[in-house]
Amino acid sequence: MVSKRIIPCLDVKDGQVVKGINFEGLREVGDAVGMGVQYARDGADELVYLDISATQEGRRTFAALVERIALGIDIPFTVGGGIGSVEDAARLLDAGADKISVNSAAIKDPALIGRIAAKYGSQFVVVAIDAKCIDGRWTCTTHGGKRLTDVELFSWAWEAQERGAGEILFTSMDHDGTCAGYADAVYARLAEELSIPVIASGGAGSIEDIRRVLTEGRADAALAASIFHYGQIPIPTLKQALRASGINVRI
Repeated sequence: MVSKRIIPCLDVKDGQVVKGINFEGLREVGDAVGMGVQYARDGADELVYLDISATQEGRRTFAALVERIALGIDIPFTVGGGIGSVEDAARLLDAGADKISVNSAAIKDPALIGRIAAKYGSQFVVVAIDAKCIDGRWTCTTHGGKRLTDVELFSWAWEAQERGAGEILFTSMDHDGTCAGYADAVYARLAEELSIPVIASGGAGSIEDIRRVLTEGRADAALAASIFHYGQIPIPTLKQALRASGINVRI
């Protein structure tokens, strides 16, 4: 049986990890490299780093940061934010990232997924989707949740898979940072409709929230930020509790 994964997410701006609620009100919470090293020591299975510095200078700085992260940790990590070409992906993979995540650029140019997968393999490509429920329809957004599109979540996730994505990382904007639980039913439907792993993001507030999204939600991995960044639930405590409830996690 494949182990369920626990993945801290670190949003990075100017080398610092930041966190907000519903994608708003960002505040600094720590050093990107130092926090990653500690999470690796604590037993995280993977890490996700998302660059929210939009400038070209910010992207160059982020590549240098990825090199430092790769030197400091010994677990896989995914990087995303501003990747709009095969060359962008190459720069970050060459810097030491294990996988790259594409979001806004893939919605604008879906063929980007296939171009990156053709060069590096689907296992290197994570398609991140930020969506919110509007009048009963899960609608995808771009540009860090700032722009609504007419793209529907489930059809886009399926298309991303068919174009070569190796994983889907879906964040419910309605749940993000609220610590009120994940959108379990949405993850269950994604798991039913897709054949690639689904990473759940947005809303973790308790061990029970994570247990539920990994069981009822059928997610392959649970990604969280606030509960780890603010020390609410240590990763070893979480994993022991999940193992005790019958979930296969690596300890």
